Amino acid sequence: MTPFPQPISEQVVLITGASAGIGAALAQALAHRWTGIRLVLAARNQDKLTRVADLCSKAGADVITVPTDMSDVAQVQALAQAAIATFGRVDVLVNNAGYGQMGPIELIPPSAVQRQFQVNVLGTIALIQALTPVMRNQGGGKIINISSIAGRIAFPLGGLYSASKFALEALSDTLRRELDPFNIRVSIIEPGPVSTEFFEVVNREVDYAIPDGGANSPYRAAFENLENLDQLTRRQAWTSEQVASVIVKAIGATYPRSRYVAATAGDFLVFMMTKLLPTRLVDLFWQKFYGIDLVAKDWNNQRKAG
Repeated sequence: MTPFPQPISEQVVLITGASAGIGAALAQALAHRWTGIRLVLAARNQDKLTRVADLCSKAGADVITVPTDMSDVAQVQALAQAAIATFGRVDVLVNNAGYGQMGPIELIPPSAVQRQFQVNVLGTIALIQALTPVMRNQGGGKIINISSIAGRIAFPLGGLYSASKFALEALSDTLRRELDPFNIRVSIIEPGPVSTEFFEVVNREVDYAIPDGGANSPYRAAFENLENLDQLTRRQAWTSEQVASVIVKAIGATYPRSRYVAATAGDFLVFMMTKLLPTRLVDLFWQKFYGIDLVAKDWNNQRKAG
């Protein structure tokens, strides 16, 4: 086995969630920046993966695609095995696959709770467990976990998504300390709003998990506001390519930082919301932003009408 580190143009990078959004943008950015880089692209949709792989191949990358459902541990382990069988190593693991289950915690059924953690946390853990011995034996590697500003600040209606990202943050902090003796560097990327399919997926998940999309629930005023969140955050949203450029920076660094915030004024926002402002003031701000401040009046009106 070739010792670590190799030149980045000769390294193997495994990216989950690579069929669209940040993952697809990252794959193409790597292919264009380092000709000859070897990419393992994973996601559920083979057709989309193939389109991304073709673009990367034309840019000079050596690419394989592995259709993978991150909620299925057996498929995750097969993904690791496919990467090793093809390239013999993995130098960089980018755990990008994930989605957001939105809605009041009270209303989300157990099956949706389980899937949120299976995809965002358990699948990531399974892949890290499968590849850590490989990285150790080759002399080192990098693990880059794509978290979110929501992994530092919990928002109304996004409690499960935030919980999964808070878990990913804790996992990353622990791994960074445990794997340092083996020259395995662990970093977290924390995007803010991103111009991807995120809110389309959010709306599908809400409709799937919550009867009537919450329209007949005590939280209906907040659900109506949720439909406008994409527009409210659009001005501050980064493109997938902007976030990918931050990940590229972490991949290219000899000693990558433990955290990279990929959001406009993101560091300032996290500091204000977690360190500076009183908790009650922060609560009121997010309740208003997410329409929770409308719930009490609407609920009282529902009770009177009923």
